[in-house]
Amino acid sequence: MQAYLILANGRVFRGQSIGCPGTTIGEVVFATGMVGFEETLTDPSYYGQIITQTYPLIGNYGMNHEDVESTKIWARGYIVREACKTPSNFRSEETLDSFLKQYGIIGIEGIDTRSLTRTLRESGVMNGAITTEFDPEAQPEKVAELMPQIQAYAVTDAVKTVTCRQATTYEPTVQGAWGETPLHVALLDLGCKNNIVRCLQKRGCRVTVLPGTTTAAELKALNPDGLMLSNGPGDPAENVEIIKNIGEMLDSGIPAFGICLGHQLTALAAGAKTCKLKYGHRGANQPVSHYSGKRTYITSQNHGYAVEGETLPAEVGRVSYRNANDGTCEGVDYFRWNCFTVQFHPEANGGPKDTEFLFDEFVSRMLAAKGVINNA
Repeated sequence: MQAYLILANGRVFRGQSIGCPGTTIGEVVFATGMVGFEETLTDPSYYGQIITQTYPLIGNYGMNHEDVESTKIWARGYIVREACKTPSNFRSEETLDSFLKQYGIIGIEGIDTRSLTRTLRESGVMNGAITTEFDPEAQPEKVAELMPQIQAYAVTDAVKTVTCRQATTYEPTVQGAWGETPLHVALLDLGCKNNIVRCLQKRGCRVTVLPGTTTAAELKALNPDGLMLSNGPGDPAENVEIIKNIGEMLDSGIPAFGICLGHQLTALAAGAKTCKLKYGHRGANQPVSHYSGKRTYITSQNHGYAVEGETLPAEVGRVSYRNANDGTCEGVDYFRWNCFTVQFHPEANGGPKDTEFLFDEFVSRMLAAKGVINNA
């Protein structure tokens, strides 16, 4: 079946349908990872977006339900150069095509993804639509009908849409070196990836995942040892009430660690500003340098917004990491609060794992706050 990608600038790409037939509209972005397509598809941070994979062959090791990062695909569409129809891996359960169909996702293959990526890099991310319902060249009037919807599309109410509806507690998978009683982490679900929970569990933490709308009073009633602020989708500045709640939570002095959207919302609560990037950082090869200048890490990232580091009040905190490509803020150490945040993903699946040590730093902060010496 023929499928077409129609961009907001009027450009049309012709390809073949994968996944479900129909029409979908979203913000077209590109991701540069060579692996981890299951994790990418099920990452809530892609809510409202149509994902373009720059790597030319996707699905070659198949799909399985152990590697997903959430309960469903949150993206609105999927674009690949070639979707592998005969995956080869002993863990494979199904093909990419059947995985997309299972979750009702519309996709397209066979287009020039290099040309599309160049367009997005030069012009910035833009809205678009994938359709199997008409040929734009043969029926230009249908393009004219659809174009106002494409141009008007915006990702809104993202966190409220993807967050959990009730609290769930996960027990640790190992015993902590400090004793039998596990540290209790409250994880504010702003669009949380499953591996954040797993990274805490394997460090001896009990994790209670809370809805993103949880208030400071509700957090206090839970009496956790630490607060984790997860990744998530959308424009951080639209989450006015959540930003207020986070500021009140951190004023209590609780040890806290924020990732991605959690990093952005914390900065907004501290009085800094955020901005939308031209085409964002999405992939597993983003270099990030520590402020000391002694280390640069290769990181996994997925975000379209960034904290404007120069707007962070000097008495509140300092920028701890910067992107080595464009200099944007990639982390903040706070003086005002017992908190540190990063823009990148230390929990990354399928990698790299270079910065997973930040979870150990978080555990150390919780132990210090409890007056416990960690002899691990």
